[in-house]
Amino acid sequence: MKVRVDRTKCSGIGLCEVTAPAVFEVDNDGQSAVIDADLPESERAAVEEAVANCPTGALSIEP
Repeated sequence: MKVRVDRTKCSGIGLCEVTAPAVFEVDNDGQSAVIDADLPESERAAVEEAVANCPTGALSIEP
């Protein structure tokens, strides 16, 4: 599973970091970043929740 953050849409609210702290972090630019783009399936539920709750639609999961 690969996760992406569209930095042109990200507003840096940080909901993704709260929902999936092992996957996302707000970086020094104030935008969300993926800690490691290749994630284990064990993180899928948290990532799916973060994607669904992102208010700007900046997050996506690639197959």
